[in-house]
Amino acid sequence: MLLAERPTPAPPPVTYRAVLGTRHVVRLLAGTLTGRMPSGMIPVALVLWVTAAGGSLTAASTLAAVYGLASGLAQPVKGRLMDRHGQTRVSAPAAAVANGSLLALPVIGADGSMWAVAATVALAGVASPPLESGLRSLWQTVVTDPGQRKVIQALDTGSQGLLYVTGPLLATWLAAAYGADAALLATAVLGLLGATVVLTSAPSRTWRPRPIGEAAVRRGEGPRLASGGLVLLCTGLAGIGFALGALTVWAAAMAEAHDTGWLTGVLPAAFSTGSFLGGLLFARLPRRAAPGTQLIVTAALFAAGWLGLLAQPGPQAAIGAAALPGLFLTMAITSGFETVDTLAPASRATEAYAWLILAVGTGQAAGTALAGRFAGHLLVLSTLPVAGAVLAVAVFALSRPALGPRRRPGRHRRTSTPPSRSHPARRRRNVHRRCYGLSGGSWDS
Repeated sequence: MLLAERPTPAPPPVTYRAVLGTRHVVRLLAGTLTGRMPSGMIPVALVLWVTAAGGSLTAASTLAAVYGLASGLAQPVKGRLMDRHGQTRVSAPAAAVANGSLLALPVIGADGSMWAVAATVALAGVASPPLESGLRSLWQTVVTDPGQRKVIQALDTGSQGLLYVTGPLLATWLAAAYGADAALLATAVLGLLGATVVLTSAPSRTWRPRPIGEAAVRRGEGPRLASGGLVLLCTGLAGIGFALGALTVWAAAMAEAHDTGWLTGVLPAAFSTGSFLGGLLFARLPRRAAPGTQLIVTAALFAAGWLGLLAQPGPQAAIGAAALPGLFLTMAITSGFETVDTLAPASRATEAYAWLILAVGTGQAAGTALAGRFAGHLLVLSTLPVAGAVLAVAVFALSRPALGPRRRPGRHRRTSTPPSRSHPARRRRNVHRRCYGLSGGSWDS
């Protein structure tokens, strides 16, 4: 008599308490957020620093774009170096150079040589430590449960929004209370502190990339990273970054148009608050669709959220209009990271994450620079974030077939000679292989 099979109990629900209680998680999250604080503070701090010295908003936005572009372009190089040499040997000197450059800006002065200022800002961007892509690689070893890993990845992306809540507000407050130089100095100190917390942790010090086996090299998963899907993914994410870059200039223009200086920091903070809340929601939502499908849906919601800007809202309504698209930013970016996991080989994961960050940063710099050209035209500035988000949706939708997992050469190859049907033993053996996923001619086990 056959025994009745007992139903497999459902796994317990993943909670934030369980995820955050995992060893090293809180330290890595807090350290990375602190170390990446320059990303949230520098655009606003540079705008306030230049305009306080009598410079134009166009010049200030250009400097912010230079920092974002330099930081983004250097990310893949640093990611590849980390995949080869580990995190500490790459990020430690990078953090020292980047934050040292920020400390040098008040010495040069906003009224000094514009070329010297631009070069220093560019150096700070180029040397910015790749803490975000490094953290994405660390989660594979720190959080081993797949369900918890999905939660922590969404929580990680959503918490990045805190950079753009506290960063602009902190930079605005420091500049108003102690001067724009103080905002830049505080940015450098926070960057050094956060990098130190992360790089001295055990997971970061001992992390090494997954080695490439000979079988993986034969399958084409060795040194090759570029693929059509990854290029299209980065192109679409650049559109999302474009919307983010235009937001900063739109906020500054709104503050000037309505003579309310606090809008410069409050509007990006409202957007980022929405991003944080969206991340908390997305981390708990059941996700059964493929990452590529999730990416299209969340990007479409992100684009729809920007439509409120076209109504030319007043100062109070503008806060809500800025928060709405933020709700869907974390969802889109998290889906982008999960799509990268299906496209890139594990041995080059850090570099692949860095390319994604480069795409967003490049789009952000382009959005900031172009928006700076239309600083006095609120209607044009309101349309730029919508245009960037719509571009992202179009790219993702058109490239949906390429955003699936990479096909391994030979995996689905059919044999030229079909198996004989005249031998029952051979037919049973083939069925057994298909059921248990076996291949080859050996039955030794």
